[in-house]
Amino acid sequence: MSDEILLSVKDLEKTYGHERGLLSGKSQAVRAVDKVSFDIKRGETLGLVGESGSGKSTTGRVLLQLDKPTGGEIEFEGNRLTGLSKSALKPFRRQMQIIFQDPYASLNPRMTVGDFVEEPLIVHRLIRGRAERKARVAELFEMVGLDPSFAKRYPHEFSGGQRQRVNIARAIALDPSFIVADEPITALDVSIQAQIVNLFQDLQQRLGLTYLFIAHDLSMIRYLCHRVAVMLRGRIVEIGPTEAIFANPQHAYTRALLSAIPVPDPDIESQRHPIPFDYATQNSPPEATLRPVGPEHFVLA
Repeated sequence: MSDEILLSVKDLEKTYGHERGLLSGKSQAVRAVDKVSFDIKRGETLGLVGESGSGKSTTGRVLLQLDKPTGGEIEFEGNRLTGLSKSALKPFRRQMQIIFQDPYASLNPRMTVGDFVEEPLIVHRLIRGRAERKARVAELFEMVGLDPSFAKRYPHEFSGGQRQRVNIARAIALDPSFIVADEPITALDVSIQAQIVNLFQDLQQRLGLTYLFIAHDLSMIRYLCHRVAVMLRGRIVEIGPTEAIFANPQHAYTRALLSAIPVPDPDIESQRHPIPFDYATQNSPPEATLRPVGPEHFVLA
C-alpha cells in the first residue's frame, strides 16, 4: 500500500424517491448516502460495514457512476468523475470494476463463461484479434484458479464458488486499478468463502489492486482490510485502521456491531451479552462531523 490517494470522496449524497405520501401529500425522499467522505490509498483495502439498508451498496454503485450521485464529488487518480458524460466516463470504466454479491444472477445464462469474460475486451477494443482474446481469457481463468478448458461451459454447469471466480476473472480482464467488491462472499458456502477471500488477497499482491470491500462478515473484514468504515443510515459514523476499530471502537453503533460477532465456542458464547443500540436516541445531528480520536481514526460527533 502506498501513500498515493487513488480515490477521494467528499460529501457524497444519493437521494431516492419522488413519491407522495398517502396522507400528507408531501414528497417522500430517502437519503441513502448522506455527506459521506473518505479517501482510499493505492493498494489499500477499505472495508465498508453496516446493517442492511445502511447505504453500503449504494455508495459502491455511486462511486462507479452506475447510479448518479445527488451531490458531492468523486475524484479518481486526480480526475473529477461527477458530472461527466457517458463517453467521458468510458476511459475510467476500464480502471474501475465491480463484483456483485450474487454469482448466479451476475452471469448471462445464454453465454459461455469464456464469452462472458471476453466481452469487456471486445467492448473496450483492448485486444482485437480473436485468438489473442481467447489466450487472454485462458490466462485469466488460470489466475482465478479455473481450468481454461471450462471457458466453453455455461454458468449452470458451475458451483457458486466457481461462478464467483468467473465474475472475478471478468472484473480483472481490463487490468483495473480499483474494484468494488459488493458482498462477494455472502451467497457462498462458508467452506468456499475463505478461498475467495484468499484469492482477493493474491490478486491484490500480483496486480496491485485497490478494493472497496463491502461485507457483513466482520471476521472477514478484520482478516482482509487495512481500514474499516462503519455506516449507519447513510452516514459513516466511524472510520480508522482495522485493529484500532476492533480493539477500541468509539461509536456506540460500532460497539454494538462488534459485540454481535459470534464466537465458535459455545461456553464463551453463552457468557457473552451483545450491546444493545438504541436507534431512537442515537440519531446524529446533520451538522455532526468526523473528529479524530487517534492516528487516522475518526468518529462522528
